[in-house]
Amino acid sequence: MTKILVTPRSLKTPDHPALAPLREAGYGILIPAPGVMPDPDTLKRNLPGCAGWLAGVEKITADVIDAAPDLKVVSRNGAGVDNVDLEAASRRGIEVARTPGANARGVAELAIGLMLAVARNIAKTDASIAAGGWERIQGVELDGRTLGVVGCGQIGKVVAKLAAAVGMEVVGYDLYPDKNFILNGFRFVEPDEIARRSDVVSLHIPGGDKPFVDMEFFRKAKKGVIIVNTSRAAAVDDQAMLAALDSGFAFGYGVDAFDPEPPGATPLTTHPKVVCTSHIGGFTAESVLRSAKQAAENIVLALARQ
Repeated sequence: MTKILVTPRSLKTPDHPALAPLREAGYGILIPAPGVMPDPDTLKRNLPGCAGWLAGVEKITADVIDAAPDLKVVSRNGAGVDNVDLEAASRRGIEVARTPGANARGVAELAIGLMLAVARNIAKTDASIAAGGWERIQGVELDGRTLGVVGCGQIGKVVAKLAAAVGMEVVGYDLYPDKNFILNGFRFVEPDEIARRSDVVSLHIPGGDKPFVDMEFFRKAKKGVIIVNTSRAAAVDDQAMLAALDSGFAFGYGVDAFDPEPPGATPLTTHPKVVCTSHIGGFTAESVLRSAKQAAENIVLALARQ
Protein backbone atom coordinates (compact mmCIF):
# COMPACT_ATOMS: atom_id res chain seq x y z
CA MET A 1 0.00 0.00 0.00
CA THR A 2 1.32 3.45 -0.93
CA LYS A 3 1.90 5.51 2.20
CA ILE A 4 1.27 9.19 2.91
CA LEU A 5 3.18 10.88 5.74
CA VAL A 6 1.01 13.23 7.82
CA THR A 7 2.79 15.62 10.19
CA PRO A 8 0.60 18.64 11.10
CA ARG A 9 0.11 18.69 14.87
CA SER A 10 -3.65 19.11 14.46
CA LEU A 11 -4.01 15.74 12.67
CA LYS A 12 -3.44 13.12 15.34
CA THR A 13 -5.25 10.04 14.00
CA PRO A 14 -5.64 8.43 10.56
CA ASP A 15 -9.44 8.52 10.91
CA HIS A 16 -9.58 12.33 11.05
CA PRO A 17 -12.42 13.51 8.75
CA ALA A 18 -10.04 15.76 6.78
CA LEU A 19 -7.99 12.74 5.72
CA ALA A 20 -10.98 11.04 4.07
CA PRO A 21 -9.71 11.78 0.51
CA LEU A 22 -6.54 9.79 1.28
CA ARG A 23 -8.41 6.87 2.79
CA GLU A 24 -10.92 6.80 -0.07
CA ALA A 25 -8.07 6.75 -2.60
CA GLY A 26 -6.65 3.67 -0.85
CA TYR A 27 -3.53 5.23 0.64
CA GLY A 28 -2.05 4.23 3.96
CA ILE A 29 -1.71 7.09 6.44
CA LEU A 30 1.41 7.34 8.59
CA ILE A 31 1.42 9.78 11.54
CA PRO A 32 4.82 9.36 13.24
CA ALA A 33 4.49 12.02 15.96
CA PRO A 34 0.83 12.64 16.84
CA GLY A 35 0.23 16.08 18.32
CA VAL A 36 3.85 17.26 18.19
CA MET A 37 6.18 18.65 15.55
CA PRO A 38 8.43 15.81 14.32
CA ASP A 39 12.17 16.38 14.47
CA PRO A 40 14.41 15.75 11.43
CA ASP A 41 15.45 12.28 12.61
CA THR A 42 11.81 11.21 12.95
CA LEU A 43 11.08 12.50 9.45
CA LYS A 44 14.07 10.72 7.94
CA ARG A 45 13.08 7.42 9.57
CA ASN A 46 9.51 7.56 8.32
CA LEU A 47 9.74 9.13 4.85
CA PRO A 48 11.14 6.10 2.95
CA GLY A 49 8.21 4.42 1.21
CA CYS A 50 6.01 7.54 1.34
CA ALA A 51 4.83 8.89 -2.00
CA GLY A 52 3.10 11.91 -0.48
CA TRP A 53 3.60 14.15 2.52
CA LEU A 54 0.83 16.22 4.08
CA ALA A 55 3.07 18.68 5.91
CA GLY A 56 2.76 21.27 8.63
CA VAL A 57 5.24 23.98 9.60
CA GLU A 58 8.21 21.70 10.31
CA LYS A 59 11.41 22.42 8.38
CA ILE A 60 11.58 20.43 5.15
CA THR A 61 15.28 20.71 4.41
CA ALA A 62 17.40 19.28 1.61
CA ASP A 63 18.74 16.46 3.79
CA VAL A 64 15.22 15.51 4.85
CA ILE A 65 14.14 15.46 1.20
CA ASP A 66 17.18 13.32 0.35
CA ALA A 67 15.91 10.75 2.86
CA ALA A 68 12.65 10.40 0.93
CA PRO A 69 13.48 8.43 -2.23
CA ASP A 70 9.84 7.67 -3.06
CA LEU A 71 8.41 11.14 -2.42
CA LYS A 72 6.41 12.69 -5.28
CA VAL A 73 4.45 15.50 -3.61
CA VAL A 74 4.59 17.70 -0.50
CA SER A 75 1.26 19.31 0.31
CA ARG A 76 1.20 22.05 2.95
CA ASN A 77 -1.91 22.55 5.06
CA GLY A 78 -1.44 26.31 4.70
CA ALA A 79 -0.47 29.03 2.26
CA GLY A 80 3.20 29.44 3.19
CA VAL A 81 6.01 27.25 1.88
CA ASP A 82 8.95 29.14 3.39
CA ASN A 83 9.63 26.08 5.57
CA VAL A 84 10.26 24.01 2.42
CA ASP A 85 13.57 23.91 0.55
CA LEU A 86 11.92 24.50 -2.82
CA GLU A 87 15.17 24.19 -4.75
CA ALA A 88 15.86 20.74 -3.30
CA ALA A 89 12.29 19.67 -4.04
CA SER A 90 12.56 20.95 -7.60
CA ARG A 91 15.80 19.05 -8.18
CA ARG A 92 14.02 15.85 -7.23
CA GLY A 93 10.93 16.66 -9.29
CA ILE A 94 8.78 16.79 -6.15
CA GLU A 95 5.61 18.83 -6.51
CA VAL A 96 4.93 21.32 -3.71
CA ALA A 97 1.26 22.20 -3.18
CA ARG A 98 -0.39 24.77 -0.90
CA THR A 99 -3.85 25.54 0.48
CA PRO A 100 -4.13 29.32 0.15
CA GLY A 101 -7.05 30.84 1.99
CA ALA A 102 -8.19 27.68 3.74
CA ASN A 103 -7.27 28.96 7.20
CA ALA A 104 -7.65 32.68 6.43
CA ARG A 105 -10.65 33.23 8.68
CA GLY A 106 -9.09 31.50 11.67
CA VAL A 107 -5.82 33.43 11.42
CA ALA A 108 -7.60 36.72 10.80
CA GLU A 109 -9.88 36.32 13.81
CA LEU A 110 -6.86 35.52 16.01
CA ALA A 111 -5.10 38.66 14.74
CA ILE A 112 -8.09 40.77 15.77
CA GLY A 113 -8.22 38.92 19.10
CA LEU A 114 -4.56 39.68 19.77
CA MET A 115 -5.11 43.36 18.96
CA LEU A 116 -7.90 43.51 21.54
CA ALA A 117 -5.97 41.43 24.07
CA VAL A 118 -2.99 43.79 23.88
CA ALA A 119 -5.05 46.99 23.76
CA ARG A 120 -7.08 46.00 26.85
CA ASN A 121 -4.39 44.05 28.78
CA ILE A 122 -6.69 41.03 28.88
CA ALA A 123 -4.04 38.38 29.57
CA LYS A 124 -2.36 40.35 32.35
CA THR A 125 -5.57 41.18 34.21
CA ASP A 126 -6.79 37.60 33.85
CA ALA A 127 -3.54 36.37 35.41
CA SER A 128 -3.93 38.90 38.22
CA ILE A 129 -7.41 37.69 39.11
CA ALA A 130 -6.36 34.03 38.86
CA ALA A 131 -3.62 34.82 41.40
CA GLY A 132 -6.15 36.38 43.77
CA GLY A 133 -5.48 39.99 42.81
CA TRP A 134 -7.50 42.75 41.19
CA GLU A 135 -5.10 44.68 38.95
CA ARG A 136 -6.83 47.30 36.79
CA ILE A 137 -4.81 48.55 33.83
CA GLN A 138 -6.02 51.34 31.61
CA GLY A 139 -6.19 50.28 27.97
CA VAL A 140 -6.91 51.94 24.64
CA GLU A 141 -9.80 51.60 22.19
CA LEU A 142 -9.34 50.50 18.59
CA ASP A 143 -12.22 52.55 17.21
CA GLY A 144 -10.86 55.48 15.20
CA ARG A 145 -7.28 54.20 15.19
CA THR A 146 -5.34 53.27 12.07
CA LEU A 147 -4.46 49.67 11.27
CA GLY A 148 -1.64 48.92 8.86
CA VAL A 149 -2.05 45.49 7.25
CA VAL A 150 1.27 44.21 5.93
CA GLY A 151 0.58 41.48 3.40
CA CYS A 152 -2.88 41.80 1.88
CA GLY A 153 -3.45 38.29 0.66
CA GLN A 154 -6.50 36.31 1.68
CA ILE A 155 -5.73 36.56 5.42
CA GLY A 156 -4.83 40.25 5.32
CA LYS A 157 -8.02 41.10 3.45
CA VAL A 158 -10.17 39.40 6.08
CA VAL A 159 -8.26 41.24 8.83
CA ALA A 160 -8.89 44.53 7.02
CA LYS A 161 -12.64 43.84 6.79
CA LEU A 162 -12.93 42.82 10.44
CA ALA A 163 -10.91 45.83 11.62
CA ALA A 164 -13.06 48.19 9.55
CA ALA A 165 -16.13 46.70 11.24
CA VAL A 166 -14.59 47.56 14.63
CA GLY A 167 -14.27 51.16 13.45
CA MET A 168 -10.62 51.28 12.45
CA GLU A 169 -9.20 53.13 9.47
CA VAL A 170 -7.28 50.56 7.43
CA VAL A 171 -4.32 50.95 5.09
CA GLY A 172 -2.34 48.11 3.55
CA TYR A 173 0.93 47.20 1.94
CA ASP A 174 1.53 44.33 -0.45
CA LEU A 175 4.25 43.60 -2.99
CA TYR A 176 1.50 42.81 -5.50
CA PRO A 177 -1.51 44.91 -4.48
CA ASP A 178 -4.90 43.58 -5.54
CA LYS A 179 -6.53 46.54 -7.26
CA ASN A 180 -9.86 44.72 -7.15
CA PHE A 181 -9.94 44.71 -3.34
CA ILE A 182 -12.53 47.28 -2.31
CA LEU A 183 -13.18 48.33 1.29
CA ASN A 184 -14.60 51.66 2.33
CA GLY A 185 -11.70 54.00 3.12
CA PHE A 186 -9.02 51.38 2.44
CA ARG A 187 -6.00 52.17 0.29
CA PHE A 188 -2.61 50.66 -0.44
CA VAL A 189 0.44 52.58 0.79
CA GLU A 190 4.19 52.10 0.95
CA PRO A 191 6.00 50.58 3.99
CA ASP A 192 7.18 53.97 5.27
CA GLU A 193 3.59 55.21 5.44
CA ILE A 194 2.54 52.02 7.25
CA ALA A 195 5.14 52.84 9.90
CA ARG A 196 4.29 56.55 10.16
CA ARG A 197 0.49 56.27 10.22
CA SER A 198 -0.35 53.02 11.97
CA ASP A 199 -1.48 52.74 15.56
CA VAL A 200 -1.61 48.98 15.06
CA VAL A 201 0.39 46.92 12.56
CA SER A 202 -0.75 43.39 11.65
CA LEU A 203 1.76 41.20 9.82
CA HIS A 204 0.70 38.62 7.22
CA ILE A 205 3.89 37.99 5.25
CA PRO A 206 6.28 35.08 4.80
CA GLY A 207 9.65 35.15 6.46
CA GLY A 208 12.35 36.86 4.45
CA ASP A 209 15.94 38.03 4.65
CA LYS A 210 14.97 41.21 6.49
CA PRO A 211 12.30 41.59 9.19
CA PHE A 212 9.56 44.11 8.44
CA VAL A 213 9.56 45.25 12.06
CA ASP A 214 13.11 46.17 13.07
CA MET A 215 14.99 49.14 14.53
CA GLU A 216 14.57 51.05 11.27
CA PHE A 217 10.79 50.52 11.44
CA PHE A 218 10.60 51.86 15.00
CA ARG A 219 12.58 54.96 14.05
CA LYS A 220 9.69 55.84 11.70
CA ALA A 221 6.78 54.46 13.72
CA LYS A 222 4.28 56.21 15.98
CA LYS A 223 4.85 56.09 19.71
CA GLY A 224 2.38 53.70 21.31
CA VAL A 225 2.20 51.37 18.32
CA ILE A 226 0.82 47.84 18.79
CA ILE A 227 2.43 45.07 16.70
CA VAL A 228 0.59 41.83 15.92
CA ASN A 229 2.41 38.95 14.24
CA THR A 230 0.40 35.91 13.16
CA SER A 231 2.64 35.13 10.18
CA ARG A 232 6.26 34.12 10.70
CA ALA A 233 8.77 34.77 13.47
CA ALA A 234 11.21 36.22 10.93
CA ALA A 235 8.84 39.12 10.20
CA VAL A 236 9.89 40.74 13.51
CA ASP A 237 13.35 41.44 14.93
CA ASP A 238 12.90 40.23 18.52
CA GLN A 239 15.63 42.47 19.92
CA ALA A 240 14.18 45.57 18.27
CA MET A 241 10.72 44.62 19.54
CA LEU A 242 12.03 44.09 23.06
CA ALA A 243 13.85 47.44 23.05
CA ALA A 244 10.68 49.23 21.88
CA LEU A 245 8.62 47.59 24.63
CA ASP A 246 11.20 48.28 27.36
CA SER A 247 11.49 51.94 26.37
CA GLY A 248 7.73 52.39 26.35
CA PHE A 249 7.76 53.30 22.65
CA ALA A 250 5.61 50.30 21.72
CA PHE A 251 2.35 49.80 23.61
CA GLY A 252 2.45 46.02 23.22
CA TYR A 253 3.03 42.96 21.07
CA GLY A 254 0.73 40.08 20.19
CA VAL A 255 2.50 37.12 18.64
CA ASP A 256 1.55 33.66 17.38
CA ALA A 257 4.77 32.64 15.57
CA PHE A 258 8.14 31.75 17.06
CA ASP A 259 11.48 30.30 16.07
CA PRO A 260 12.07 27.81 17.58
CA GLU A 261 8.70 26.45 18.59
CA PRO A 262 8.14 26.19 21.48
CA PRO A 263 10.30 29.23 22.29
CA GLY A 264 10.65 28.64 26.01
CA ALA A 265 10.81 31.46 28.53
CA THR A 266 12.63 34.41 26.96
CA PRO A 267 12.76 38.14 27.78
CA LEU A 268 10.16 38.64 25.04
CA THR A 269 7.75 35.80 25.84
CA THR A 270 7.72 36.75 29.53
CA HIS A 271 7.42 40.49 28.95
CA PRO A 272 4.36 42.04 30.64
CA LYS A 273 3.40 43.88 27.45
CA VAL A 274 3.46 40.74 25.27
CA VAL A 275 0.55 38.37 24.62
CA CYS A 276 1.71 35.03 23.21
CA THR A 277 -0.25 32.22 21.61
CA SER A 278 1.13 28.84 20.57
CA HIS A 279 0.86 29.07 16.76
CA ILE A 280 -2.92 28.62 16.89
CA GLY A 281 -3.91 30.99 14.08
CA GLY A 282 -5.23 28.22 11.86
CA PHE A 283 -6.00 25.90 14.75
CA THR A 284 -9.78 26.09 14.72
CA ALA A 285 -12.07 23.17 14.00
CA GLU A 286 -13.20 24.85 10.80
CA SER A 287 -9.75 25.89 9.53
CA VAL A 288 -8.17 22.52 10.33
CA LEU A 289 -10.88 20.71 8.40
CA ARG A 290 -10.73 23.06 5.39
CA SER A 291 -6.95 23.25 5.07
CA ALA A 292 -6.17 19.60 5.79
CA LYS A 293 -8.91 18.30 3.49
CA GLN A 294 -7.69 20.55 0.68
CA ALA A 295 -4.10 19.43 1.33
CA ALA A 296 -5.19 15.78 1.19
CA GLU A 297 -7.08 16.39 -2.06
CA ASN A 298 -3.96 18.05 -3.50
CA ILE A 299 -1.99 14.87 -2.80
CA VAL A 300 -4.58 12.62 -4.44
CA LEU A 301 -4.64 14.84 -7.54
CA ALA A 302 -0.83 15.09 -7.73
CA LEU A 303 -0.29 11.36 -7.45
CA ALA A 304 -3.00 10.69 -10.03
CA ARG A 305 -0.98 12.78 -12.48
CA GLN A 306 2.19 10.73 -11.94
